[in-house]
Amino acid sequence: MASLEIPRPRLQAAVRAALRASPVVALLGPRQCGKTTLARTLAGARAAYFDLEDPADAARLERPATALGTLKGLVIVDEVQRAPGLLPVLRVLADRKPAPARFLLLGSVSPELVRGASESLAGRLAFVDMGGFTIDEVGPGAAGRLWLRGAFPRSFLARGEPPSLRWREDFVRTFLERDIRGFGVNVPAALLRRFWMMIAHHHGNIWNASEIGRSLGLAHSTVRHHLDILAGAMMVRVLEPWYQNIAKRQVKSPKVYLRDTGLLHALLGIPDFRALQAHPKLGASWEGFVIEQILARAGARNAYFWSTQAGAELDLLLLRRAKRIGIEVKYADAPRWSKSMAVATGDLKLDRLFVVYPGKARYGLAPRAEALALDDMLGEL
Repeated sequence: MASLEIPRPRLQAAVRAALRASPVVALLGPRQCGKTTLARTLAGARAAYFDLEDPADAARLERPATALGTLKGLVIVDEVQRAPGLLPVLRVLADRKPAPARFLLLGSVSPELVRGASESLAGRLAFVDMGGFTIDEVGPGAAGRLWLRGAFPRSFLARGEPPSLRWREDFVRTFLERDIRGFGVNVPAALLRRFWMMIAHHHGNIWNASEIGRSLGLAHSTVRHHLDILAGAMMVRVLEPWYQNIAKRQVKSPKVYLRDTGLLHALLGIPDFRALQAHPKLGASWEGFVIEQILARAGARNAYFWSTQAGAELDLLLLRRAKRIGIEVKYADAPRWSKSMAVATGDLKLDRLFVVYPGKARYGLAPRAEALALDDMLGEL
C-alpha cells in the first residue's frame, strides 16, 4: 500500500478557516475517507488527540469536563459519534472567555450526530464535509484510476486492481453489516445489499420509489427512507430537479447516483477498465464521476438537473454568481451540438453551456457553448 498522505490543501484550508471562526468544528465524512490523516497533518505533534475507538481514550472521556477542561490549543476527538453525551460538555467549554482551546471533532456522517451537534452547539459549531480524493489532489494524470477505483484512499492507492476491488468489496460488507446500524436501519444486511445493488443499476436515472419498492417488496415510503439514510451517509447523491414556469411538462423527481464510482463498479462486478469499457453503465458511470468532481469544486447547494417529459435534458445546472451554467456530460470522442442542448440553452436561459467529455481538445459547439475536458471544466469553476 502506498502512502495515504496525499496533500489535500483545499480541505486543510477549509478546516483552518472554520477553526478560526468557530470554537468547535465538525469534520464529517464516510468512514475511511481520510479524516484522521487530515487532522493529524493539520495538528502536528502539538494537539491533544482522543480516539473513541481506543478503549483507553474512551475511558478518559467518561468524565469529559475533567479530561478536556485543562487542555489548551487544538483538541481532536475522533469517532465522536460514539459519545453523543460529549456535546453538551463542549458547549460549556466553548463558551469560556478567553477560549484556551478549540475542538476539532471527527465523525462518520449520521443524522443523529448532525442533529445532536447542531442542537447542543448552536452558534458555536461549524461543519466541514469531507469525501475521498479529488482530481485536484491526485492530479489530472490519475483521473482514469480515480474514476475506476473511486476516491477512498486505500482503494485508490492499492497496489493493483485486485487488491483495490477486494478493499471496496470489504468496505461494502462492513458498511452493510455494521456501520449502517448506526443510522437507525434495522433490516437484514442481505436486503440492504439488494437495495444498494438496485441503486447501482439505477445510477444516473430518475428515481422511482414505487418501482424500487415493488422489486423489493417494500412500501415506497420505506424505500425513500432508506435512500435518505444512504444520502445522509454520503454514499448516494440525490440530485434534485430544477423546474420553472415554462410551457412544458418537466420532470419533478430526483436523479440518484452512487457518489463513489469505485463502489459503483464493485457493486456492478466491474473489476478493471477493460470491463468498464464494455459495460452498459459506462456512460452513466462517467456522468456520475464528472458530477462529483464538479460539485467537489463548486459545491452542491445550488446544483440541479433539468429534464422534460419530451426528452430535453441537462445533466447539471449550476447557479453561480447570478449566472446559469449548464453542464452536459458525454462519453464520446467528439460531442456535437444537439437539439436537446439547444432546447436547454433556450428554455433555461443559460449564460454558458459546457459539454464535458474524456478527450483533450477544447472546441466551440455554438455561441456560449463548448466541449472540453474535465480538467478544463474544473478550471472554469
